[in-house]
Amino acid sequence: MSIATQEDPAYEPFEPEYLRWILDQGFDDIVDHYFRGELIGAERLPERGPLVLAANHSGSSFPWDAMALDALLWRRDGQRPEARFRTVYEKILSQHWWMRPFGIDDFWRRCGGVDLTFDNFDRLLARGERVSYYPEGVAGIGKGFQNRYRLQPFSTSFLILAARHGAPIYPVHVVNAEWVIPFNFTLKPVDLLMYKLWGVPFLPLPGGVAAILFPWIWYIALPARMVLVVGEPIDAARLARDEGVTDFRRPDRAAMKRVAERVRRRWQVDLDENVRRYGRQPYHLPSLARAFGRTRRAGRFHRVLPTNWAYWFCRLDRDRRREPARNRLHAVLRDWDLLGFYLPLGWPLLSLARALRRPPYGYRGLDDATRRRVQGCYLWRLP
Repeated sequence: MSIATQEDPAYEPFEPEYLRWILDQGFDDIVDHYFRGELIGAERLPERGPLVLAANHSGSSFPWDAMALDALLWRRDGQRPEARFRTVYEKILSQHWWMRPFGIDDFWRRCGGVDLTFDNFDRLLARGERVSYYPEGVAGIGKGFQNRYRLQPFSTSFLILAARHGAPIYPVHVVNAEWVIPFNFTLKPVDLLMYKLWGVPFLPLPGGVAAILFPWIWYIALPARMVLVVGEPIDAARLARDEGVTDFRRPDRAAMKRVAERVRRRWQVDLDENVRRYGRQPYHLPSLARAFGRTRRAGRFHRVLPTNWAYWFCRLDRDRRREPARNRLHAVLRDWDLLGFYLPLGWPLLSLARALRRPPYGYRGLDDATRRRVQGCYLWRLP
């Protein structure tokens, strides 16, 4: 099986049924009863593109905010594949297995994501897609709690492409997601060392160190009540013309940087206002208690506990690709390797099991090209 490239026009990794399955079997419960996600102002969004939905990141080292927004939009649009917002995501999230939720193979693309390259973004808008984007990039994921609600510098690329295709930009102000992991801080010297040694852009402290000891902690999240507010659209083409840019194929980069900073400053003002309005009680314990009560009465409480997520979602993913367990004991024993999430220094056990076990547990018996394709360790270029 060859790696998908621009010359493979039939390739489409998005699996709508898989996304519906993941949401129905647990992630909807996490969004509704753990994060209690609320999407405000979504009626502003056109039903057709091209358009760019752009949101601030929470700086929590793992993009729970993006996953919650994705789920809420998918549900609002009736879980219709043709109405799916295509999220362009940083390629590093697929290149390292531990940056995929619980190491699930090719998770981001199977759920509708598209590799973030300039050409991919351009082609999505050219064919009239609605695109989700995070203009802070990796810096937004790794900015740490000390920079909560402080927007990092914006890329100019999404503004150029929005102007080129006449696509309005709808900002989404994500409130309270900063409190998902309020104990993660970042230091630039440590981040530079991590990048030089392992190609990892940041190491959150002390959470990253704790996750080295116990892998499940890497995916931990506290029950912050996420409020996601869709703002008024931004006309990137008009702003660019105000700075003297008229050629969106060869724009003046200095002028576009001024546009990006102008947008970021306006965005920061609106974000601060929404934080004042919705961010006073990031955990809001009364609504959390009611939500937990509902899941307990429905027999789904185990789905919303973060200690269970790694085991639960890995089992779900495997269940779609294997025969039913013969009995309860067999159901537990065949997933023995998932114990590595909870053992001290369990990462080597998880990696070794992936190397030695056959699919759907690992990659033994697969040639290199097939293994990379299954894992998602490749760059997908849209035709």
